Amino acid sequence: MESSSSSSSSLNSNPTAENDDQTTVRRIQRLSLHLNPTLTDNTAIELVTCAARAKLNVNETQLTLYMRGKHRDVQEKVYEFFRSRPDLQTPIEISTEKHRELCMKQLLALVREAGIKPFKYVVDDPFVYFAIGEAAGSVDVSFGIKLGVQYSLWGGSVLNLGTKKHRDKYFDAIDNVEYPGCFAMTELHHGSNVQGLQTVATFDPLTDEFVIDTPNDGAIKWWIGNAAVHGKFATVFAKLMLPTHDARGFSDMGVHAFIVPIRDMITHETLSGVEIQDCGHKVGLNGVDNGALRFRAVRIPRDNLLNRFGDVARDGTYTSSLPTINKRFAATLGELVGGRVGLAYSSVGILKVAVTIATRYSLFRQQFGPPKQAEISILDYQSHQHKLMPMLASTYAFHFATLLLVEKYSEMKKTHDEELVADVHALSAGLKAYVTSYTSKSLSICREACGGHGYAAVNRFGSLRNDHDIFQTFEGDNTVLLQQVAADLLKQYKEKFTGGTLTVTWNYLRESMNAYLSQPNPLTSRWEGEDHLRDPKFQLDAFRYRTSRLLQSAAVRLQKHSKNLGSFGAWNRCLNHLLTLAESHIESVILETFIKAVKNCPDASSRAALKLVCDLYAMDRIWNDIGTYRNVDYMAPNKAKAIHKLTEYLSFQVRNITKELVDAFDMPDHVIRAPIGKQTPVEAYSEYRQHVGFQM
Repeated sequence: MESSSSSSSSLNSNPTAENDDQTTVRRIQRLSLHLNPTLTDNTAIELVTCAARAKLNVNETQLTLYMRGKHRDVQEKVYEFFRSRPDLQTPIEISTEKHRELCMKQLLALVREAGIKPFKYVVDDPFVYFAIGEAAGSVDVSFGIKLGVQYSLWGGSVLNLGTKKHRDKYFDAIDNVEYPGCFAMTELHHGSNVQGLQTVATFDPLTDEFVIDTPNDGAIKWWIGNAAVHGKFATVFAKLMLPTHDARGFSDMGVHAFIVPIRDMITHETLSGVEIQDCGHKVGLNGVDNGALRFRAVRIPRDNLLNRFGDVARDGTYTSSLPTINKRFAATLGELVGGRVGLAYSSVGILKVAVTIATRYSLFRQQFGPPKQAEISILDYQSHQHKLMPMLASTYAFHFATLLLVEKYSEMKKTHDEELVADVHALSAGLKAYVTSYTSKSLSICREACGGHGYAAVNRFGSLRNDHDIFQTFEGDNTVLLQQVAADLLKQYKEKFTGGTLTVTWNYLRESMNAYLSQPNPLTSRWEGEDHLRDPKFQLDAFRYRTSRLLQSAAVRLQKHSKNLGSFGAWNRCLNHLLTLAESHIESVILETFIKAVKNCPDASSRAALKLVCDLYAMDRIWNDIGTYRNVDYMAPNKAKAIHKLTEYLSFQVRNITKELVDAFDMPDHVIRAPIGKQTPVEAYSEYRQHVGFQM
């Protein structure tokens, strides 16, 4: 026994033996890869090796075509129209009042002069609608949001929650902006908790009307876009109260939506019983006129109830195809998910603009260098690559993920398939939260990466950052949305072990949950070869292992704490864990989507570039959470170190094709608009000098 222990100790302290061990592991790894290829039919994708250490040659034209999407033509039409109309372009310095009027002029010009009418696409072809919205947001983020309020929120509520009579009566006037409207859901005391709204709509059978009331100041509708200045109608969400013949007096049928006129169609005066106040100057989006609404016994016809999921007859009888308040509420909110889809999609558009400006500037800005030699580009510094290259990779990843989301949403609107509805609900909540949070942080990093010039308003980081900031809050607070994703994951986890089916988003849990929860292989945990680390199967397995482990441990913790704290207390006790779980799952979906997009790219050089960017996205995310993998021995120290080194090297490789990658976003200079975002330093510095008054 003593002899054996002594030998073991001696072996561990022998550097030659340790090197032999590592050599043996590498040989086993290579042999295993030959005997058991790790690529499957589902994830098969050519591996691009960095061994040659040479810059990739990218066919920028082909990459641009792959990135452009289906509806670039309508976006080009928007771009060119506003390029030809300097009077409709938002100046750098503008008052809140003038900005609001300009945004309204931009909307009217788009519809009535350019002939681009988004409303018909809201239901019939959402992909086109979101493409128009992204283009409008490139003109001015406030303009893009105002367009969304008019067509997605106000118009969308009429189309999605109403019936044929509402479409026939309101469609054309909403389409032409003759009926500018609002979406009045949020209240002073209630935002995310929509079921807790306090505004009431009481049916009066004597007059065949609903009476809309704000019972207390906490029920004042707040932050309502289009309300302060331009809106003439509002979709008001309120508790439907029906009279009864018993001691209760009224029966609460849950939250419903009602069309409520708020201003006179001719004089634009506020209607009787309606009080409108201006929410005032905001951190950003000051082209959108947010207001607050209070109602005092405002009477509307019974037909103004948007009655797709519940109706009231002349005698006060309530009917619905859905049996409970909760089911009606879920169906109502499910029809409004398009707002989240649009915000995720638009957030990526804003991220593309910021990344393009920051990387182009970083390519031509020179600073310091070796002694007695020319200065070098600041993007040649490893620290700068570390800031911007993973961000560029993430932008590409989000591009493909939000395209998938829009495709699923469009298919859902056509088929109304229940499984797809659930899938879109979860995916839109997760992507909206994850992407907008990432973009918000990245906008500040981009500003800092451009030094003092990033602080100039003309270079746009300030306005982009301020206008985008609220994306994290409206259409669902990001923390709340991530909790919805976690709740859905736990529901699917429970069904997995009770014989239920899983929706599309959770397929990997159904197919291989047990494999992902098995003990890590001590051999593969040490594999550090580049081919292995860049293998899509390894990357997906790593992402999914983390999600599966977080899901299982969350379920165990919730069960444990619920015994003493109850379900709500247990949820709150585990909240940070649940948010991490949701983010991990969304990252897994994003990576899977990116890998498929690389595989489907028809041009070989573009596919090689996308594979490089995809690998950087995967390695960066793994390295950022390397502690989780190390704590459970999923990755040995040598493998963790190899991942770090590969992440840095991939950032360097991506830096070498950065120009081609940002140019493939295909955003013209008149869309980027920042002087330091021009494609050449001569153009950039020339325009920048002219902006402050220097002559050529």
